Amino acid sequence: MEVEEAGTTRAWVLHPDLKDSRPAAFALDEAVALAEALPGLEVCGATIVPLPKARAGTLFGTGKLAELRQIFKAEEIELVLIDGPVTPVQQRNLEKEWKVKILDRTGLILEIFSDRAATREGVLQVELAALSYQRTRLVRAWTHLERQRGGLGFVGGPGETQIEADRRAIDEAITRIRRQLDKTVKTRELHRAARAKVPYPVVALVGYTNAGKSTLFNRLTGAEVMAKDMLFATLDPTMRSVTLPDGFDIILSDTVGFISNLPTQLVAAFRATLEEVLSADLILHVRDISHPETENQSKDVMTILTDLGISEETPLLEVWNKIDLLPTDQAEALRNTADRDPSLFVASALTGEGIDPLLDVISGRLEEAKTSETLTLAFKDGKRRAWLFAQEVVTSERQTETGFDLDVTWTATQKARFAKL
Repeated sequence: MEVEEAGTTRAWVLHPDLKDSRPAAFALDEAVALAEALPGLEVCGATIVPLPKARAGTLFGTGKLAELRQIFKAEEIELVLIDGPVTPVQQRNLEKEWKVKILDRTGLILEIFSDRAATREGVLQVELAALSYQRTRLVRAWTHLERQRGGLGFVGGPGETQIEADRRAIDEAITRIRRQLDKTVKTRELHRAARAKVPYPVVALVGYTNAGKSTLFNRLTGAEVMAKDMLFATLDPTMRSVTLPDGFDIILSDTVGFISNLPTQLVAAFRATLEEVLSADLILHVRDISHPETENQSKDVMTILTDLGISEETPLLEVWNKIDLLPTDQAEALRNTADRDPSLFVASALTGEGIDPLLDVISGRLEEAKTSETLTLAFKDGKRRAWLFAQEVVTSERQTETGFDLDVTWTATQKARFAKL
């Protein structure tokens, strides 16, 4: 699965077109962008391969195999990236047939994640996902895994196969990483608990990868977060406190970009990266409105948010970013649409257009109408009582024979969160 570091590796991208919902041309463009996000790769060409039916052993039919073999030989290709799932058997057979390395979509995204992850937790999450992926591919020898050759029969005798030894080595590594992750998750929980005591609301930026979240984050915070025209430029959550023009303080969180057909191992692995979104008081869904597939990208983002279990009570604003890349008439039409919907904003993180009105509405939404009521808690409800004080919503408290009566003034979001405690 590793791509050679020395020099550049000549690569070719294939998109098997199974006639699914996504237009093949856009899917191929995204796959090429993914490949270009990995250092050390030179993408020499890209091909859409119509695939009425996937072959169990080789994915492609014999004619197409021969045709592609000629291309790869002539272009001196060393690595073929297949934009889709490839089974271990297909991978082995294609490598034998074409005399090149094969990397499927999952493998490629793992390589990029591995290259980008910066925090301790991000690195561990990538390693865990990579090991789970490798475990399913033990159909050939893995040279980089520690060999376990037991001579005395205590750790598997001479009869043990190499695959069994490799699988056990992976299982042990997975267990070790999970233990380390448990520790980092506890650290993150401590950080979150500390933040909960700060009465600043959290605003999370979410969006399809390369939608311009990090550029917007930089404009709002003045922070130098890596912001490049590249898929998955940001992998670890970055948080900064920001004072809005009216003096209202918030915490802004930049998150990993979403992508369609994200491999299941990675959805699980990066749930921790998206944890900040779950506890956000307001979500900004940043869209690259200039992208031809912006509607489908938006659907993918909303699907993942739903899968993560984002509360319906959490307010969400949609930011149509990169308006500066559109022709004047199209941009004007979008501005008119946004004017009629208070949850839509036309903006350019690059030029600054639309940023001030966005900040005003963020203030307004976070200082939404508050209601006052009296809650009755039993002595055993210590955790819920502590949460109310941490949120600074308690205006007065009286002890009773069975517990406490608390007068609270809170927002609808806080009330909904309390109900789930």
